[in-house]
Amino acid sequence: MDNLFEYINDTEKFNKFPGTRYMGSKNKLIPNILRILEGYEFNTFYDAFAGSNVVSYLFKTVGKKVITNDFLTFSYLISKALIENSSENVSDSEVEFLLNHKNDQNFITNKFKGLYFSDEDNMFLDRVRFNIDLLDSEYKRAIALSALARSCMKKRARGIFTFTGERYDDGRKDMRLSLKEHFVLNVKLFNDAVFSGDAECYSHNESAQNLKVETDLIYLDPPYYTPNSDNDYVRRYHFVEGLVRNWKGVEIQENTTTKKFKSYHSPFSTKKETYLAFENLIDTYSDSIIAISYSSNSLPSKEELLVMLKKHKKDVVVHEIDYLYSFGNQNHKIGNNANKVKEYLFVAQ
Repeated sequence: MDNLFEYINDTEKFNKFPGTRYMGSKNKLIPNILRILEGYEFNTFYDAFAGSNVVSYLFKTVGKKVITNDFLTFSYLISKALIENSSENVSDSEVEFLLNHKNDQNFITNKFKGLYFSDEDNMFLDRVRFNIDLLDSEYKRAIALSALARSCMKKRARGIFTFTGERYDDGRKDMRLSLKEHFVLNVKLFNDAVFSGDAECYSHNESAQNLKVETDLIYLDPPYYTPNSDNDYVRRYHFVEGLVRNWKGVEIQENTTTKKFKSYHSPFSTKKETYLAFENLIDTYSDSIIAISYSSNSLPSKEELLVMLKKHKKDVVVHEIDYLYSFGNQNHKIGNNANKVKEYLFVAQ
């Protein structure tokens, strides 16, 4: 296609992506990212911090070979379901099995009683989570787990698990539906979003620092480091991350109100490690086109990232996009002018 921007607006594929209010999601910036990157020649697109997977899904719809990675298992499973998977769906009969096959699981019902969902919803989660593991395909399991995680996020105010109860109930219809109703709707959404792209795609669940991928273009959208707020995704999404992992290999902190588990180590949690991580990734992928999404209120600064990139690349362009963040845990942060920043897209080749 000569103009990918026009192409994506004409196709129904991209609009089928089941988005969420995932922290840092580039959903609203998709037209800008596409318009900028369509000017570069590449066949392979590697999304090293896939997050919500919306950017990866975009480039699958325009025919690229997409490779994704994220250290969160529930992000990886979304990618497994929609990026790597090209044809498999969860059938109506399998949905019936997931909903109705009886078992005696009660971990969620007991451990998270009164924290996030009703007893009825918790019992539903216990039953369906166990049954998902009985499906005979990794892609069907990925669809079902992704649908279950999205159901939990949709039913929670702001889609996060940093607080208990319903103090931020914003009156949305999503808050009124049961998790069973959400799940049935979400399985259909994920089923409908599955399609076969023009190239085989792959998904990974590792630290980006430990993974080397052969790619024409690498897209970096890491957690934004700022001294003024944390970028701990596990703290916000610990419940759905634990859910898809069935709480295996995690250490629940019993002394916490939210029953969160110990966060994964991230090289973007301290200033020193953040700078080193950028240096290492830019050096590792110096033979690829490097695209970086970052924010004007984060470190490294625009000037510092330019210096890092120019050590390896002759042609470095910074695109600036005015953007208003409306994500916060306190009401006074929503729409606050202090959240108005510039979103940068660096492209180096």
